[in-house]
Amino acid sequence: MDPAIRRQTIADLLHRTAKRSPRKAGLVCGATHWTFAEFDAVVDRVAAGLAGMGVGHASRVAVLARNSHGFAALRFALARLGAVLVPINFMLKAEEVAYILKHAGAQTLATDSGLADTARAAAAMGTAVKQFIWLPSEDPSQPVAGMTSFDDLAKTEGAPPETPNLASNDLAQIVYTSGTESMPKGAMLTHDAVIWQYASCAVDASIAHGDMMLHALPLYHCAQLDVFLGPAIYVGATSIVTAKPTPDNLLPLIAQHKITSFFAPPTVWIALLRSPLFDSTDMSTLRKGYYGASIMPVEVLKELARRLPDVGFWNLYGQTEIAPLATMLGPDDQLRKPGSCGRAVLNVETRVVDDDGRDVQPGGEVGEIVHRSPHLMLGYFNDEEKTKAVFRDGWFHSGDLATIDEEGFITVVDRKKDMIKSGGENVASREVEEMIYRIPAVSEVAVIGVPHPKWVEAVAAVIVVKAGMTLSEQEVMDHCNQHMAGFKAPKSVVFAESLPKNPSGKLLKRELRERYGQ
Repeated sequence: MDPAIRRQTIADLLHRTAKRSPRKAGLVCGATHWTFAEFDAVVDRVAAGLAGMGVGHASRVAVLARNSHGFAALRFALARLGAVLVPINFMLKAEEVAYILKHAGAQTLATDSGLADTARAAAAMGTAVKQFIWLPSEDPSQPVAGMTSFDDLAKTEGAPPETPNLASNDLAQIVYTSGTESMPKGAMLTHDAVIWQYASCAVDASIAHGDMMLHALPLYHCAQLDVFLGPAIYVGATSIVTAKPTPDNLLPLIAQHKITSFFAPPTVWIALLRSPLFDSTDMSTLRKGYYGASIMPVEVLKELARRLPDVGFWNLYGQTEIAPLATMLGPDDQLRKPGSCGRAVLNVETRVVDDDGRDVQPGGEVGEIVHRSPHLMLGYFNDEEKTKAVFRDGWFHSGDLATIDEEGFITVVDRKKDMIKSGGENVASREVEEMIYRIPAVSEVAVIGVPHPKWVEAVAAVIVVKAGMTLSEQEVMDHCNQHMAGFKAPKSVVFAESLPKNPSGKLLKRELRERYGQ
């Protein structure tokens, strides 16, 4: 039997949706509006053009670009050829981009006008990159000289070549970890791993055909790419793509396109709440709100529930290595289980274990989150040692510390590397952050450990104060000392205009430790 008869790849999903709903709005980005039939046809032509450039099965193609219709189409065109997508964080410096290009062995690099200089500089640093593709942007832009234009690829005549050796368990993408650690690692994800994850998203996050979904966080990150854009195309929802996750852009888009479904990390939800446009924007169509990438402060969650009473919220937890969704806390449990990341989704089995691999006692004992799932990566690309370190005793070890209650709801306490050990006592930075968020003047806070001559490590808080309000170091210390054990309370408080984050909204605590460690 021809293997293609039973094949299930990322590219097949768009093709099937286009057959089911050819005239339905598929993707909107700036002035570009594609029905699903048009989207599918563009992907076919781009795939044919890529094949003419020598891109084929197992070719690794890197993308250093902001969100656009071109990025979305390229993603599916590569899948149609059996090529491997290597999305790269566009906030990285040229040297950091070059490391990923060299590590992945990419010979083709796609970029946009705004990032072309970084892309060229990185490619020149001893990488294997031989050719560039220019991707259009959300706003009108001109092709970059010397690069093959996406628009020209989209005019290619003829169908893409058949890829008879393409299989569901082929490598679809190598997604590099966010780099909050010293060197990024490349998680190898197959077509079937990603699609099993799409199924979990559709079921547990209620992603549906009728959704009008706004995609604003970077598509280089697997949360926006594979928890939202991919599943939306899988089920036939309409996708509005933007590259600007700022309140001044997002709130008008929500009103203009009658958005029903939107994902953002807590930092972006906080920015929306603080925007002067928030109360005057028509968000009456919004029904589904998603957050993840970092922990939502409970006080902010309560404010969202109060100010957006018609929106159901989902907390989606996971990591790159599991494609990335692992657990989910749904709307019914947001305020009943505040701060929890919920329970394992459809295609994941999750436990919280001690150092000996035994289940921790429910109710407060801290352990490490481990998973079994078809979502999981094959391993880290060209890194057998680190792969072995996370796949142990028949489970994937996440590195996240958590508790589990009697109903099986998991609450992340901290990353192992973010646990503060002060005077011999373990302090979870998240617990201190939650306490500080109770102070009305606090807009954002990050708690870190800094060197201390007596305690070895001391708890320090970096705080952004709400506009028009004031707060002193002593007020913060008094509040914490009143409500929690003294060893947990901050020994120092720093006020900042903003907190450093990567484009997916994760706080860069490593950067804070470097900045304030003394």
